[in-house]
Amino acid sequence: MRIVILSRNPKLYSTRRLVEAGEARGHEMLVVDHSKCDIIIERKKPQVFYNGESITHVDAVIPRIGASVTFYGSSVVRQFEMMKVFTANESQALIRSRDKLRSLQILSRAGLGLPKTAFTNYSKDVDSVIEHVGGAPCIIKLLEGTQGVGVVLTETHSAATSVLEAFHGMQARVIVQEFIKEANGADIRAFVVDGVVVGAMKRQGKKGEFRSNLHRGGTASFIELSEEEENTALKAVRVLGLGIAGVDMLQSQSGPKIMEVNSSPGLEGIEKATGNDIAKSIIRYIERHVD
Repeated sequence: MRIVILSRNPKLYSTRRLVEAGEARGHEMLVVDHSKCDIIIERKKPQVFYNGESITHVDAVIPRIGASVTFYGSSVVRQFEMMKVFTANESQALIRSRDKLRSLQILSRAGLGLPKTAFTNYSKDVDSVIEHVGGAPCIIKLLEGTQGVGVVLTETHSAATSVLEAFHGMQARVIVQEFIKEANGADIRAFVVDGVVVGAMKRQGKKGEFRSNLHRGGTASFIELSEEEENTALKAVRVLGLGIAGVDMLQSQSGPKIMEVNSSPGLEGIEKATGNDIAKSIIRYIERHVD
């Protein structure tokens, strides 16, 4: 097969591992920077051009779309879908998962556990917004933030009020969430491929840091998911329509609470923590679905 990886950097660990895994199974792997693609829309003849040449004879696409280019990246994925190419994550599922508010609403409707969340249209009554999630301490998140950027833990009501008023003053869209104290600065990520959890890790924030992101100095270790945690991850991915995803959950006294479902999860942390060949699982997923 000829498989295209949509990635802005061929040197990234995840991109390199996918290329290695695909080539090891006899496939032709092509890395394409989606931000530099041209989309040509024509009656019954959709095309994608890259470096001045039309990309043809593609069997499958693996989107590795960064949050900052979700709009254009998902448009490129949609164009390949119009060309009858199998995509490991469909364009609409990518958009759905990247919209934090929309994805939380979908997960809530499915009956999945979530931190209590409040969102308003720049309400001046910030006190009520904070009380809706149980008061301080609470978490305030930028809707466009990634990798822990734009996530603030406010320890007191006055601090929460100040941060929320500051974000509103900048016309920045934020959500306010309850703080799950018993998580102790840790979360778990379940990596799901084609309806199966292929690996799970526990991420622990460094001392004094409530965010567990590996990009912020957190550490990762293998974890055996409980049945409830595994079922929660699988259902979350299913209702969002994703083929590949990392489901980030907090362990609380009332069961797992989903923080986010990541449609372009990195492979480095999960492969090193579990020892599993996640890249190979992704390639095999494509092989099962491509005629």
